[in-house]
Amino acid sequence: MSSEPFDFAVVGINHNHIYGQVDAMLGAGCRLTKFFAVEDDLAAIFSGKYPQAERVADEQQIMEDDSVLLVVGAGIPVDRAPMALRAMQAGKDVMIDKPGCTTFEQLDDLRRVQAETGRICSILYSEHYRQKSTARALELVRAGAIGRVISTTGLGPHQLGNNPRPDWFWDPSRNGSILTDIASHQFEQFLSITGATEARILHAVEDNFDNPDHPDFLDYGHAVVAAEGATGFIRVDWFTPNGSPVWGDGRLFIMGTEGVIELRKYMDVEGRAGDNHLFLTDAKGTHYIDASDTELTYGAKLRDDVRNRTDTTMTQKHCFLAMELALQAHAMAERVGGSRPAGGAA
Repeated sequence: MSSEPFDFAVVGINHNHIYGQVDAMLGAGCRLTKFFAVEDDLAAIFSGKYPQAERVADEQQIMEDDSVLLVVGAGIPVDRAPMALRAMQAGKDVMIDKPGCTTFEQLDDLRRVQAETGRICSILYSEHYRQKSTARALELVRAGAIGRVISTTGLGPHQLGNNPRPDWFWDPSRNGSILTDIASHQFEQFLSITGATEARILHAVEDNFDNPDHPDFLDYGHAVVAAEGATGFIRVDWFTPNGSPVWGDGRLFIMGTEGVIELRKYMDVEGRAGDNHLFLTDAKGTHYIDASDTELTYGAKLRDDVRNRTDTTMTQKHCFLAMELALQAHAMAERVGGSRPAGGAA
């Protein structure tokens, strides 16, 4: 079995998640050699951080480069699946940003081409694979620290005004809906935590509560997901207050038959400084765990999977099922009436 590093390249840098994706592979010893982006302003920032990468004028210079084994991308969400298809058809493995796809048609194409080519199609869900408290919680769950998991609650609030938003951000046909985009993190975590290989959506809501200037934009969503022996509740939104020191107070609750885990991923409100806070309650009492020293293994595992044609990072079924749940939730989501006056009066 080989752990030899290799060359990789980037196509699409529209979301800042690209930096975590690239850093995961650099941390595994792999070499970033080329990137393609049409936006000069984004390319200048990217080049400043990764001067070793040559900016190429045409995506084909990457697809036709035999030394590049993996293509990494975080383009506009609607463009991510088509790029992944081109990469796999060119004989490359691919790692894209969530949600991976924005329609069922794109998901069908990803499944078909991945099966035809045998290439790896991986999604780096940052709230799991780049988040140390999530990694530590999974270690505890798999070690039996809370018994059998029977319920999860994942909260993914986001701050709308912390960054300038490009035009595509407001357009669900290009960005996906809030449940297909943000909630894909939570659906993937539900599958990882429960170990489920099959799941279904029981209920979902999406709406625009406070963005009348962008009537198609959905700023709130929640969903209930179920697998055999476990359920999960997911809530995502764009309502993190401006006074928050972080972009969102991401939280995850995991209930087992013998204990409970709570994660305060990015901040502990009026409590401990920093991030990656984990709280465990079991038969022996309550425990605080600082998860900031937890090793993140996604990059190294994907490196080895590329070299050895294995699936230790995530199975293809897991990768595609997380996408499918997000799409199902959006497809069945109900609207509940949109905005109301301040204070909740009708």
